[in-house]
Formats: sequence, C-alpha cells, structure tokens
Amino acid sequence: MIALDVLGVRVEMPTSQPIVLLRERDGSRYLPIWIGAAEATSIAYAQEGVEPPRPLTHDLLVDVVEAVGRRITSVEIVTLDEGVFYANLVLDDGTRVDSRSSDAIAVALRCGADVLATEELVAQAGVESSEEEDEVERFKEFLEDISPEDFETPEGEGEGDGGADAGPGAGPEPGR
Repeated sequence: MIALDVLGVRVEMPTSQPIVLLRERDGSRYLPIWIGAAEATSIAYAQEGVEPPRPLTHDLLVDVVEAVGRRITSVEIVTLDEGVFYANLVLDDGTRVDSRSSDAIAVALRCGADVLATEELVAQAGVESSEEEDEVERFKEFLEDISPEDFETPEGEGEGDGGADAGPGAGPEPGR
C-alpha cells in the first residue's frame, strides 16, 4: 500500500465539481477524486480544525467506533470501477468496513488514521506531475482562500448521483 497525504479540496472549473487531491507521500503522483459538496465541506472542516457544536456525521462515526472500544487505524482506497473509487475503513482488530473514498478520507482526518491506496490504483488513476512544486504551491495558495461555504449547493440543486466518488472519467482532468 502507498501512503497518501490529503492536500485538500478544490472546485474544478468550469463544472464547479469538488475534488479532493491526494499526493503520494514518497513519490510525485497525485490522486484526484471527484466528490460531492457535502463531503468536500466535511473534509475542509476537518483540515481547518472546525469543531461543530454537535457532531456531524463523520464525527459521529468516529465517536461510535471509539465508544465500542475500537479505533480506525487506516483507510484504504482499493478499487476504481466504472469511474467510482471504493475504500475500506480498517479497524485496529483488522476488521474492514466498505466505504466511499470521500467518507473514508473525512473520517481519517478526524481520527488521525493513515490514508493508503494500492499501487495498482495509483498507477491506474494517479497523475504524474513534472511541475510538482509549482502545483503544490498554487494549490496551497488556493486552499488559503477557500472556505467550506464555497462547497454548499444552492437549495434545489441536486448532487446528481448522490455524491458517489467519481474517478478521472467523471469530470475534467485535473489542472484544466
């Protein structure tokens, strides 16, 4: 498994589709995953350290797992099938729980779990960056100017497929 760092979320233009961008910890590949607005907000909240007055869904899941005496040690992004990423939450006793990748990432950020992906998945869906440092700096600058409210959908507009995690074929290629 390859360790990934969560760089953050951004909105891909012109579609206004949120993306979570992961980077290979010991390499130069990026893994972009198109996600729903609610998941983008949840990931951004976790990265910003926002403490809601009451637990949000991902906070609640972590609280329940801990209340029953378990701990989430890692999340594994394992498959890309027909443009949808699949992941597992891995508990400290080895139990694996099927998850959408965006939910798994939001949970991992809340409990300090590692985000991992298979080599095959990163080879299949990862994007090599020759201008890595410039891209990372531009993305960091972008993240400084964005807030979770930027991902809220105006009332009456739907999420399309219910926020399923989409792969590279689901939207414009990263960086365009």
